[in-house]
Amino acid sequence: MAKPTDKVVRKKRGRPATGKEPMMSFRMADDRRPAVDEWAAKQPDKPKRSEALRRLVEKGLRLVQLRKPHNIKTAAKATKMAGSTIDQLEDRSASAEVREKRKRRLLKGPREFRNLRSKGSATER
Repeated sequence: MAKPTDKVVRKKRGRPATGKEPMMSFRMADDRRPAVDEWAAKQPDKPKRSEALRRLVEKGLRLVQLRKPHNIKTAAKATKMAGSTIDQLEDRSASAEVREKRKRRLLKGPREFRNLRSKGSATER
């Protein structure tokens, strides 16, 4: 006979829990699914789509974390290197004023991109 202090544990209804992490879902465009499936097929262990998506998210997050923020010295060095390369490739038949204008436009880039660069560098840090 069972002791009066023992409790009987009844089974819970429904499907048993499969994982401890919370389930997430999202919508994906139809043209992206084949790309994910192709990537998964190239992997040695051939993961299912859900595992492939988890791995791709982890890879993306790792890449973002590895990217170092730009500093002023690095940007100045890159601009100087680009300027010297442009000088080597420039059109010698154009006047000096036109060559400088072209070089400046190439180094600075379009106004739309300059605005994006200055906004993006502040938000990424």
